[in-house]
Amino acid sequence: MSKRRLAREYALQTLYIADAASMSVSEAGVYVNNFYGNMEEDTFPFCKDLVTGTFTNKNKIDKILSSYATNWSVDRMSSVDRCILRMATYEIVYSADKAPVPAIIDEAIELSKKYSTDKSGKFINGLLDRIKAERKNG
Repeated sequence: MSKRRLAREYALQTLYIADAASMSVSEAGVYVNNFYGNMEEDTFPFCKDLVTGTFTNKNKIDKILSSYATNWSVDRMSSVDRCILRMATYEIVYSADKAPVPAIIDEAIELSKKYSTDKSGKFINGLLDRIKAERKNG
């Protein structure tokens, strides 16, 4: 597994715990770090950016998701899908990393295959495909 995929998994798990248990991200991070404490040093900054950036921009991200999710409110989405979508939207729209959008979407789909339902991949792909227009140039 690539280091970036591992960082995305760790970030998803942290965001999920924070979302599902109504914890702060720092509390969830401590919990996940104790369970998955083998993250390599060079993987941690990317993971930390995903978690803190997603959490910091959560309200803006939820507005973006709501505007593109036809007939779906963010609250109606499964917690796993919601966290995957928030993280990928953060990475597409706000992250300074500027990874290629197709790679971000592919990683989100792979996370949904591993952690969510069979139908989640199509839902996430369709929504992120619409959101990719939000990426700022430069």
